[in-house]
Amino acid sequence: MSQTITPFLMFSGDAEPAIRFYVAIFEDAEIRHITRYGPGEQGAEGSVQRADIRLAGRDFIAIDSPVTHAFGFTPALSLFVDFDSEAALDSAYQQLAEGGRELMPLDDYGFSRKFGWLDDRFGVSWQLNLA
Repeated sequence: MSQTITPFLMFSGDAEPAIRFYVAIFEDAEIRHITRYGPGEQGAEGSVQRADIRLAGRDFIAIDSPVTHAFGFTPALSLFVDFDSEAALDSAYQQLAEGGRELMPLDDYGFSRKFGWLDDRFGVSWQLNLA
């Protein structure tokens, strides 16, 4: 029996701009497939019913929820990214921070010589670390 665990990102109408943003930031990234809601379907026409994406070699699923929820993303579950290049880390942090919320600015926190934690403008929480 084989099992796969894939991170699943549920957005409320902005899945496509979010995934296009992430694919532009990370290496080995692509939108593999997008299925959209059509006329008369449960979700808003043209919104993302399901997107299969790859970021830094890791597969993700993203959707636009057709249902309004009383919750969103939380930093209790974040995406942790190790970088081998300080320039790549700085660039990703700067891009993800734009319009977002800084939780821990880039700094040496003892456990890492350069680490930062933020919520991006879509609400997804990221921990970025210089490996």
